[in-house]
Amino acid sequence: MMNTKQDNTIKSAKKGKSPKSIASTQSLSSFVKAICDVMRRSNCASALQYVPELTWILFLRILDAQEQKAREQAEALGNDYSPALTAPYRWQDWAAPFADQEDTGEQAIGWKRKQLYAAGDGKLFEFINNELLPHLHSLDVDPNTQLPNDNASRKQRVIGRIMTAVEKVRVDSETNLRDILDKVHEIHIDHIDDTHFFTLSQVYEDLLLKMGEKNSDGGQFFTPREVIRGMVHILDPQAGETVYDPCCGTGGFLAVAFEHINRNLGNSPAATMLDVLKHDTFFGREKENLVFPIALANLILHGIDQPNLWHGNTLTNRPTYAGLFEQAPLTFDVILTNPPFGGKEGTDAQKNYSFETGSTQVLFLQHILADLKMPMDGKAGGRCGIVLDEGLLFRTNESAFVETKRKLVDECDLWCIISLPGGVFSTAGAGVKTNLLFFTKGKKTERIWYYDLSQIKVGKKTPTTLAYFGFDKQGGILDDADLPRALTADWLEQECNQGKAFPSIARLLGKHGTAEADSDFSWTVDFAARRAKAQADIRPFLEEVKNLIEALLPLKEQLKALKKDKADKEKISAVEEAIKAKEKAVREAQTKAADIDAAVYDLKAVNPNVRTIVDTRTVLEIIDNINLQGQTVEKAMNNLRGLLAG
Repeated sequence: MMNTKQDNTIKSAKKGKSPKSIASTQSLSSFVKAICDVMRRSNCASALQYVPELTWILFLRILDAQEQKAREQAEALGNDYSPALTAPYRWQDWAAPFADQEDTGEQAIGWKRKQLYAAGDGKLFEFINNELLPHLHSLDVDPNTQLPNDNASRKQRVIGRIMTAVEKVRVDSETNLRDILDKVHEIHIDHIDDTHFFTLSQVYEDLLLKMGEKNSDGGQFFTPREVIRGMVHILDPQAGETVYDPCCGTGGFLAVAFEHINRNLGNSPAATMLDVLKHDTFFGREKENLVFPIALANLILHGIDQPNLWHGNTLTNRPTYAGLFEQAPLTFDVILTNPPFGGKEGTDAQKNYSFETGSTQVLFLQHILADLKMPMDGKAGGRCGIVLDEGLLFRTNESAFVETKRKLVDECDLWCIISLPGGVFSTAGAGVKTNLLFFTKGKKTERIWYYDLSQIKVGKKTPTTLAYFGFDKQGGILDDADLPRALTADWLEQECNQGKAFPSIARLLGKHGTAEADSDFSWTVDFAARRAKAQADIRPFLEEVKNLIEALLPLKEQLKALKKDKADKEKISAVEEAIKAKEKAVREAQTKAADIDAAVYDLKAVNPNVRTIVDTRTVLEIIDNINLQGQTVEKAMNNLRGLLAG
């Protein structure tokens, strides 16, 4: 006999009750929290334990919904459809609550789960551990030969790879597992408002965010979606271009780029173009065992049928699993990425790059410069949008930092740097100040356009939104009335700006590099002129070095002769001191020249157009104002006392 809860679930299903609507980010977060609460009482106490468990459960749930929808669409067009999973391994067979239905010749929803429940306690666990998981694993690797399954479709191989890390169910109670399955079953692609967020990625990011907030490692995999959307709109990847993320985390950049390109294809894209988009466009690498299957699941459920993801350490180039990356090109049209902040790499990674350093971000920047396409046949080179912490931009005291930035501006046109607010990554457990860099390979940097958003106060309760970039959801330019008040308020208060359009990033972007793109928040640095001035400033020191070295040669010859002739020690000592003095002067001149040269590559955004508000009041006026404020407070306190006394 089934328990009361399951009976109620069946009754609801019989009545055709729709799953609960999840219409906002907040309601989805609450929904996920309810599932996590069950997980925590079921042998999955920490996020590091329940994230992997929820990953495969959520994946199979939404995969089933997608396959049902795809089958219905194929049938409506009179086409055949071959699902990746068949009975009894579909979610609708073993996981969904049982639902009686009219005799359509098909098995009832939840028939296998009902059968397992009737067979007795423990049978659901037995089915999952001994039948379902081995079957899913076999989609990737043939259990008999331990070789890739040649009979599986590419999508089936991806499903198998996602499930490979799942050896058995972690949840320790079938009652709790059924409760989790019931709750997850309510997450249905037709009952979630996907306008503000992506269904699966939002679930994962919500979980990873909790990990980051607990000062664990989850935050490193999280880039706020609105920042990603802004970067994608700026870089504007096109159909037919390849898109790559060398440290893709949960796949956010690739998923947003897919949405962007797919939307721009319109309502009736050619089948061949869709095939290229879903199979041969998106490529990524991810090191973390926890995150790699999440990225695969995320991308396949966003419609990227063949996520070309490489599992392993990008910087050492040592693969854990490279089976899905075989068709990757050597270089890419578009790179979108957010390398880990503050990471440190060992010598095995450093030796792969020209400028050795422990800094993960610096090595990733070198990796990206090598992986961008060169200009060819009249086409521009590959372009990149990257999140970098501010330390990398201004740091000039380590050779690898300077030389990597020199390589960047020598080989690429670094055409835009956006200084983000300090709290953008606080929701992911990282308080680091960050910037967005955009560059195109194949041409030296001549001018850099900067835009300063650092004056905006953002945090966990007031996160950065796409509107701060001035874009609407489709990448169009927002009207001023739709821009955030926090962005425009101070600017609008200035009398000289009355009647003018607000200079948002979206509005000025097409004019970058020209005087028309300069504003209170943006400015252009003539980088070629900066380099030329530095060379001119360095020249006297290089001349000094040359002259000193020329003067050193006769002194060294003189010292050699004195020593050979066994001259007086005082004479020898005097010449040695003269040599030391000139060698010191050489080093000092070389250091000054190097410092001037390194300063060229301090790329930090320092807004020269900031309007400083000066308080023109006299001391007595300020005292009078303080007095007035005190009287206001005293009056309010007296009113409060009166209310309490009454």
